Amino acid sequence: MDTHAPIGRRERKKAATRAAIVDAATALFLERSFDDVTVREIADRADVSPTTVFAHFPRKEALVFHHEEAQHERLVAAVRDRPAGTSVSAALHAHFRAELAGMDLDREGASGRLFALIDQTPALQGYATQMWLRREDALTAALTDEFGLPEPTPELRAYVRFALQLELLADTDPDPTATLDAGFRLLDHGWNHYLTQRSPHTDPA
Repeated sequence: MDTHAPIGRRERKKAATRAAIVDAATALFLERSFDDVTVREIADRADVSPTTVFAHFPRKEALVFHHEEAQHERLVAAVRDRPAGTSVSAALHAHFRAELAGMDLDREGASGRLFALIDQTPALQGYATQMWLRREDALTAALTDEFGLPEPTPELRAYVRFALQLELLADTDPDPTATLDAGFRLLDHGWNHYLTQRSPHTDPA
C-alpha cells in the first residue's frame, strides 16, 4: 500500500511555477549571460511577478543551482542513513562516485552549457563556494551528532573538509574515479588512526 499522501493542488501549482521560473531563467542565461539578465526579465518570460521569483529563489544565483537543496540532503543522508557496517569514508566514496557519474551525464546533455556558464561567471562560482561551505557545516554537524560529541573536534572538521575537497578535485580530473580512489586511500589512513584513539564502543567506523 502506498503510504505517501498525494500532492495537493497548491503544492502542484507551486512546483509548476517554480519549474516555469527555472526554465525561463535557464533559457535567458544561455541566450545571453547570467550578468546580462535581470530578475524582471525572468519574471516576464515565466509570466509571474518579480516578487514571485524571489519567493521561490532568494537570489538570482539560486536559479542556476535549483537542485542544490536536494544535493545537500543526499550528501547528509549518504552518511546518516548508510547501512550498518559501512564506514563513513565508504559511504562518502560511493556517494561521490555516483554524483560525479550523474554530472558527467549532465555535461554530455543539455546541461553542459549551464556548467560552462558557471565556470565563466565569477558570481556563480562565488555562490557555489558558499553552498559548498554549507555542505561542510551540515556534514560536520551530522558526524558530530553521530559521535555524541558536544562540538566537532579539529580532526573531524579536517576530515570533512578534506573529504569534500576530494569531490572537487575529482571533478576537474580526467580520471575522476582514480582520483577519488587514491584520495580516500590517503584520507582513510588518518581517519582510521583517529578512530583508534577513541572509544570503539561509541564511535562509528
